[in-house]
Amino acid sequence: VVAVDRDPESAARTAQEARRAGAPAAWAEPADVSDEQAMEKLAERVTTEYGVVDVLVNNAGIGLGGSFFDTTPEDWKQVLDVNLWGVIHGCRLFGRRMAERGQGGHIVNVASAAAYQPTRALPAYSTSKAAVLMLSECLRAELAGQGIGVTAICPGFVNTAITSTARFAGVDAEEERRLQKRAARLYGLRNYPPEKVAAAILRGVVRDAAVVPVTPEARVAYALSRWMPGALRRIARVKSPV
Repeated sequence: VVAVDRDPESAARTAQEARRAGAPAAWAEPADVSDEQAMEKLAERVTTEYGVVDVLVNNAGIGLGGSFFDTTPEDWKQVLDVNLWGVIHGCRLFGRRMAERGQGGHIVNVASAAAYQPTRALPAYSTSKAAVLMLSECLRAELAGQGIGVTAICPGFVNTAITSTARFAGVDAEEERRLQKRAARLYGLRNYPPEKVAAAILRGVVRDAAVVPVTPEARVAYALSRWMPGALRRIARVKSPV
C-alpha cells in the first residue's frame, strides 16, 4: 500500500494503520494531487521504488457549498483542481503505466452521489463529481480491451473530515465555521463509517463494477436518476438544512 496525501503526517498515519490492519508493507508519499509536476514525480518515484501499481484509488477531494452566484472563479478553480484534475493526473500517470505493463489492473475513482443528484447547495462540488463519473465511464470503455477495470465509487453522507474542512461560498469566516460545525454534527449523527466505503471499493474491484453507489441514500438517488430524473430535479430545489 502506498498512501499519498499533501499532509505528510496524514499519509504516514494511513500507512501505519494499513500495516496494523495486515498489509505486508505500506509506505507514505507526500504529494498534492492538483499539482501536475508533483504527481509526475510521484508516479516516477512510486514506479521506481515499488513497481507499477495494481490498483489505483483516486480519493482526494474537497467540499464547497453555496450558491452558484456566490461561487467565485477562484472557488471553482480550487475545487476542480483537486476533485477533477487530481483524478485526471492519477489516471493519466498511473493508468498509462498499467496499460504499458500489459498485465491488467484496476482504477477506482471516488466520485459522489452528488455526481447524479443535482442540488442547489453544491453546484461546484456536484459538477466536479459528475465530471469524475463521466471520466470513469469513458476510461472504462477505452481500457476494457487491456484488462484494466475502472470503477466510480459514489458515496452519500459519510462521516469523514471533509465536512469540517469544507468551504462555503458567500459567507464570512464566522458563518463558515458555524456551517462546518453543523455539517460535521449532522454527518456525525448519520455516522456512516468510511470503512464501509472501503469495503465497497474492494467489492467494486473484485466484481469489476462500473458504478458503485454507497449508502442507502446514494443507491436511492442512483435509481431515481435512471428511472425518475424529474423527481430528483424537484428534490434539488429544496434548500439544504446545512
